[in-house]
Amino acid sequence: MNLLATDTPPTAGACYRFVVDSADQAAVLIRERLGEHARVLSVRSVSATGWQRLLAAPKLEVIAQIDAPEVTVPAARVEITPFAEPNPTELPAPRFAPTRAGSLPELLHRSGYSAQVLSRLEASPAWAELATGPLHRGFVEVGRQLCAQVEARPARAPLSRAAFLGAPGVGRSTALCKWLAAEVFRRARLGHVVTAEFDRPNTPGPLPVFCEALGVPLAHYPASTQPAIPGGFVYFDLPGLSLRAPEDNARLAAFLEKEAITERVLVVNAAYENTALRRAFAVGRGLGATHVIFTHLDETPHWSRLWDYLLETDLEPLFLSTGPSLTGDCEVSAAQALARRTLPITD
Repeated sequence: MNLLATDTPPTAGACYRFVVDSADQAAVLIRERLGEHARVLSVRSVSATGWQRLLAAPKLEVIAQIDAPEVTVPAARVEITPFAEPNPTELPAPRFAPTRAGSLPELLHRSGYSAQVLSRLEASPAWAELATGPLHRGFVEVGRQLCAQVEARPARAPLSRAAFLGAPGVGRSTALCKWLAAEVFRRARLGHVVTAEFDRPNTPGPLPVFCEALGVPLAHYPASTQPAIPGGFVYFDLPGLSLRAPEDNARLAAFLEKEAITERVLVVNAAYENTALRRAFAVGRGLGATHVIFTHLDETPHWSRLWDYLLETDLEPLFLSTGPSLTGDCEVSAAQALARRTLPITD
């Protein structure tokens, strides 16, 4: 609903669309027309059509929603909800059912679990009992064991000064926007973003408009690479990685070392085939990656192969990106999400 075109009083739970000239104008309109319980769901740039796009500056389309007044949630714990909920019928379905004939190892293999993951499970002292016991109990315990192995690694400190790395086309800038939305809306943090180009172009995509809407300053390198406020963050949007010629990443590696950026987030497209995924991980590890984000999960038919990358590397998963929304479509607990999508029973 476009609230600018109607006199209907705002309703709790409803979504409203604003097309405005700036983020400041959007903030004023939302506060005046929707009240204190409104929150922003998405922001995107809208260009004029036809010949007018040559003269008119792009506008901002803002989608906002009014929460029920009686529900009070502390700002630091507000959950980010995507504007368009995914259709459950379109989600990847398990490749087997718990009633299907066959043993637990056979069903896991048919579902796409690799030999390496099965070997890990078979090393468990309880595996013999699981493999011969009721299937539903076996599925539950497999999910618990795999999640426990991923989550048993020492947790890293929260990101504060991190570079986002990834090959062209993996959705690096979109992943950074999702992370910024979580920082601002969920964790109530402040900071700024630095973009750089070096020897190759770096198309920022929706990042400049989104940063303006969030009130997050965006600077182009050379610029301050240190937090501007105590406890603030600095995130770096850098040019795409070269996967075919790792030596082409020399200037990128030199920048990371020169600026002493030790937190390095590798963004990979989960829909890539395994050879490309492993090459991306190898290049990312060569650049000192510490965290990983998987994108395009909505285009990935079989999630089970991602267990290998969570179990074999020490990169901490930040989230799984399950759609194009800049303020949602995320699974922040990667292991739990994989267990839900790749096992028929996880409770």
